[in-house]
Amino acid sequence: MRKMVWAAGALSATTLGLVIAAGLAAGAGDGSGGDGAADGAPRAATGTLEQLAAKAECAPDIQTNADELRQAKCQNEDGRFVLATFATDRGERDWLNAAKDYGGTYLVGRKWVAVGDPAVVDALRGRLGGTVERASHHSP
Repeated sequence: MRKMVWAAGALSATTLGLVIAAGLAAGAGDGSGGDGAADGAPRAATGTLEQLAAKAECAPDIQTNADELRQAKCQNEDGRFVLATFATDRGERDWLNAAKDYGGTYLVGRKWVAVGDPAVVDALRGRLGGTVERASHHSP
């Protein structure tokens, strides 16, 4: 039970840290792209954080290295972004649901998320595939 409490606390702190680190501007709307199969983008990539970073052509600066979540700051020719990998699909979805309260643009694959400015996320989609999800900032 103690590990569960820690994981929930880390999720909230990580979500906030991710939003601040990425310097996100609130995205508009809640549209999404496809998984890449029909619109020319590659199928969603899979792999470890390091493997995904290599496909995105960045050297990951690891910020969180836990069993449930690994997170790194990245930068490539397209700009800065944050890349996170998750141990489970549910952990990823819980993290996304919490993060979307802060707004932003997310590139979502199976057990990974990249977060950055919309132009950076769109460029990353050409390298990593995945689905673009946008969320508006919600005030309490």
